[in-house]
Amino acid sequence: MTEREKMLAGQLYDCGDSELLNRWHEAKNLVRDYNRADSEDFVEKERILERMLGGRGANLWITAPFYVDYGNNIYFGNNCEVNMNCTFLDDNLIIIGDNALIAPNVQIYTAFHPTNAGERFGEVKADGSFAFCKTQTAPVRIGSNVWIGGGAIIMPGVTIGDNVVIGAGSVVTRDIPSDKIAYGNPCRVMRDNL
Repeated sequence: MTEREKMLAGQLYDCGDSELLNRWHEAKNLVRDYNRADSEDFVEKERILERMLGGRGANLWITAPFYVDYGNNIYFGNNCEVNMNCTFLDDNLIIIGDNALIAPNVQIYTAFHPTNAGERFGEVKADGSFAFCKTQTAPVRIGSNVWIGGGAIIMPGVTIGDNVVIGAGSVVTRDIPSDKIAYGNPCRVMRDNL
């Protein structure tokens, strides 16, 4: 099993693997180019998104700056908007349905680390250094017609159903069912979204 396969399977994997590092660097270069592109240069932005993302529907709008780990694990449906300064750590799949609105400063995480430092870093080398920290992942799935408020953080493994509103500043640590309004830290369902 390759390190990429382990990563997508949620197993501990080596972030320093050459295949992963090569894609990581490629994604960082692509996102740098996207963030530097002239705001009205839609041709260049489309070219970059085609190379960066895993897949996307029609009418995707991403306002720079935008940050990713690998990029190719991110999938958007149709008619999605991502506002400025969002960070998607796509060490596993991030799948977003149709008609999603993602406000500024939203962070979506799929990666996490062992809480025990010895397990996280392994053996310290003779020179005092250590290998890349051990990492695991869990996918994030966001349904259609979802609005995620500014500064919200979506944690690894979370699924958000259809027709959901996540309030600004929320930390989403568990699944949110369809047709709900949820907010807080930790994010909790507050009422139906009828």
